[in-house]
Amino acid sequence: MPPEVPPRRTNTFTYPPNYSFPQHRLRTVLRDSTKQPIVLVACGSFSPVTYLHLRMFEMAKDYIRHHTDFEIVGAYLSPVSDQYKKPGLLNAHHRVNMCTLAAEQTSSWLMVDPWEAFQNYQRTAVVLDHFDFEINTVLGGVHTQDGERRDVRVMLLAGSDLICTMSEPGVWSHTDLEHILGRYGTFIIERAGSTMDQAVGSLARWRHNIYLVPQLIQNDVSSTKVRLFLRRGLSVRYLLPSAVVDYIEENRLYLEDGSSSEKEKGKEKEIGTGG
Repeated sequence: MPPEVPPRRTNTFTYPPNYSFPQHRLRTVLRDSTKQPIVLVACGSFSPVTYLHLRMFEMAKDYIRHHTDFEIVGAYLSPVSDQYKKPGLLNAHHRVNMCTLAAEQTSSWLMVDPWEAFQNYQRTAVVLDHFDFEINTVLGGVHTQDGERRDVRVMLLAGSDLICTMSEPGVWSHTDLEHILGRYGTFIIERAGSTMDQAVGSLARWRHNIYLVPQLIQNDVSSTKVRLFLRRGLSVRYLLPSAVVDYIEENRLYLEDGSSSEKEKGKEKEIGTGG
């Protein structure tokens, strides 16, 4: 049995109007009762969502299957709130729609949770608490095939740029790091141009909860590059799911001059997957 984890810090949550927690692809019965059930959560801007964002889940799934005793029962994209105030951030309505198109039309197991997107900015630690509350308290976790109830472990999925910011003094509060890495844990996908050894070394106290996933086929597609292509009138087809490209074209998104938006990377301290 896995060791007991500390309690959630947050037990009272605010909710957007007409919100309901997506669970249509959440498996409620474990296939293998010897495994620990987990849910993967990727927080980010997703402006727009790219194939690399989706590939992160597939890479994590392969790693988990071959190198851990976990079993994935669900996976979520959680777009950040408009209140994050990131320069050039497209409004949440469009970002959630694009993520939903990507998840529903390219995957059989990914879901999109709009809870974070349609309200005030929420810290990553609180977002993970929200998932833990909805899955384990409201829905009652999962069960083995013999009917035994099990809590689901929520885990953050992110790119290696996130772990680098976590190792920088003053960027993340120690309390949030302790909660995210100590209570929940994370899968970090290697990204082109990022070195993880030094960053992970400074987070040694949580090393047992940090799983480093190599990117065997390098992919450096980013939302920032996609936005630049769109502003220059260049094609982004096959960099994004076709339904997302169609949505962008139909709604004439990302056409405005974004000279100031290239300063975005400096504000992506707490995102790591959104590009």
